[in-house]
Amino acid sequence: MRKIELTKRQEHILQIVQDNGPITGEHIAEQLNLTRATLRPDLAILTMAGYLDARPRVGYFYTGKSGTQLLTENLKNFLVKDYQSIPVVVNENVSVYDAICTMFLEDVGTLFVVDQNTLLVGVLSRKDLLRASIGKQELTSIPVNIIMTRMPNITMCEKEDLLIDIAQKLIDKQIDALPVVRKTDKGFEVIGRVTKTNIAKAFVALGNE
Repeated sequence: MRKIELTKRQEHILQIVQDNGPITGEHIAEQLNLTRATLRPDLAILTMAGYLDARPRVGYFYTGKSGTQLLTENLKNFLVKDYQSIPVVVNENVSVYDAICTMFLEDVGTLFVVDQNTLLVGVLSRKDLLRASIGKQELTSIPVNIIMTRMPNITMCEKEDLLIDIAQKLIDKQIDALPVVRKTDKGFEVIGRVTKTNIAKAFVALGNE
């Protein structure tokens, strides 16, 4: 939920509740010289947005939370599984040339490398492929398992992780994407990816609620 722009009446309602809470809707309406029915939509908006709390037969309370606090609380409800996208994977034996073609055709910045059992064994970034391209090496003869980042140096996440925590990992590690994995008896299966674009989409969705 975005930090909503309150109307002057809604700001007045908040001030009344802050000064007099707990206070019933009827008493708020009296102070504003309005009917309870006229006031009901404003109270509903303020309650759903988290600015007010309502208790039956008691009245309305001011939560004391700022728009920023409410925004943070809502961000903590976003899970990886709600915003992850389809991963782009390559086999560990494909050539660097083929990996570059795949990255270009799929328009991604990170490839996830799997073994013959489709388990995660490495990650390839644009920088990895760029470094491998410098010089006179024959890219069609170099397998990606030579240049990829290997386990256990791969930062991963799971579908139930908080999206805000993954955003922090992307910032801390200075990387573009994380694989979403499912743990098996033999290793980690790649079931998705979270990128900076996914994070941006989540913020847009939050702003549009």
